[in-house]
Amino acid sequence: MKKSIFKKNELLSIINRAIIDLPSPSTINSLWNFGSILGVILIAQIITGIFLSFHYNSDITTAFSSIISINYRINNGWFLRAAHANGASIFFLIIYFHTIRNIYYNSFFLSITWVSGITILLVSIITAFVGYVLPWGQISFWGATVITNLLSAIPYLGTTLVEWIWGGFSVDKPTLTRFFSFHFLFPFILLVLVILHLVFLHRTGSSNPSGINSNSDKIPFHPFFSSKDIVGFLFIFSTLLLISTLAPNLFTDPENFSMANPLVAPIHIQPEWYFLFAYTILRSVPNKLGGVLALIIAILILYFFPLINNNSWQGNQYSPEKKVIFWILINNIIILTWLGIKPVEFPFNFLSILISPLYFILIIIIPAFNFLRKK
Repeated sequence: MKKSIFKKNELLSIINRAIIDLPSPSTINSLWNFGSILGVILIAQIITGIFLSFHYNSDITTAFSSIISINYRINNGWFLRAAHANGASIFFLIIYFHTIRNIYYNSFFLSITWVSGITILLVSIITAFVGYVLPWGQISFWGATVITNLLSAIPYLGTTLVEWIWGGFSVDKPTLTRFFSFHFLFPFILLVLVILHLVFLHRTGSSNPSGINSNSDKIPFHPFFSSKDIVGFLFIFSTLLLISTLAPNLFTDPENFSMANPLVAPIHIQPEWYFLFAYTILRSVPNKLGGVLALIIAILILYFFPLINNNSWQGNQYSPEKKVIFWILINNIIILTWLGIKPVEFPFNFLSILISPLYFILIIIIPAFNFLRKK
């Protein structure tokens, strides 16, 4: 009995040190709520995903009809699916905000925490991609065909790798079964990565808007910042509730309401909105291998931010020059996203070729800003 009481008290002590009494910079604001919001949304996605998996059939002959069954025959199934699908959009919106905020405030100098966060972003992208294939609609099927076929551009191993992912010579039943397994497994890998991310964050401490070391100016996390987090949770879940009930198909491509047909390709194949900027970069390169490399580098370049600039604390985020460069980057990403929904024809393909290189230039200049400024 004493041993169980001791273990309980020890657990409470760990929680108290990790959350309640966690020393936090007094200057951090609501922009530092994104991380905790992402954790709560991830839990919600896992819970809704588990319930949806009870009724989903990972077979090409019944997958589409099982989605219809969830929407119309399962009690509150329509809400579960809408919350899960729209929750993915909100998750990516917040994770992009979280990443952009860290870039603006130079948080990448916390290298281990930054690398673990970018890994979470990459695994989230893979999880969302394989999940979008599961409804087995037209865009789901053809999106999977186009994106997985890009791997064939890899010299020597490309074709073998594509056939291994497909489980055959085309996107078919084995592909859907594998993607369902991946989509079920990856969120739990994400959960482990998030826990590691939090461990690294608690070990190094958080950045702050002032961009200076504030070890002498820290206050307990609770109640000063936990109250802000609760307000953030309420706002996000209210938004998700409104979208899921009033406009559940707001982010759904109309083509995906038709069952997958390998013989008829949609006129315009495009991914979900949160992948459009990368999709524009991919198709702006006329060479297939070059496009794949550009797509991979567009994300993987974030891993090298701590190497480009490893200064521990710096307060340059308020300089007018950096603000201008930062907002040009944001507008560049917005334009790339807009171009992603446009057909591959003039003037959109011409604009893609012009705008895409600017993304790489800006994404390198921002972390190297202090170094360039000193020169």
